[in-house]
Amino acid sequence: MEVKRNGSQPSGKGPADWFTGAVRIDPLFQASAPARVQGAIVTFEPGARTAWHTHPLGQTLIVVSGLGWAQRWGGQIEEIRPGDVVWFAPAEKHWHGATAATALTHIAVQEQLDGKVVDWMEHVSDEQYGDGSR
Repeated sequence: MEVKRNGSQPSGKGPADWFTGAVRIDPLFQASAPARVQGAIVTFEPGARTAWHTHPLGQTLIVVSGLGWAQRWGGQIEEIRPGDVVWFAPAEKHWHGATAATALTHIAVQEQLDGKVVDWMEHVSDEQYGDGSR
């Protein structure tokens, strides 16, 4: 058994290559092999969001607080609220983040495949973010 004490892992800023706006990442867990799951609490300030990206084995988001948006490539922007659970299938291109006016916090859970959990792509433009197009 291993207990990770609250506050024992430092918070980090979401890198500008992967995020637009102010984002904080608080690591929760990263399982040791042969397990491959990992999770983090991610907080987006209003207007902040991920870049487009995919996950080789998919991703689950559990919305904890605030109000956010999520979109898969070719789809409409979906509003996400506390208690919502969002699943992105393996290799599904998507983004997620806060609304323009409200912060969002979610738990992100994903698995590694050959040591990789995400493939980052282009940033979501202000036009895509504002009107829900791709």
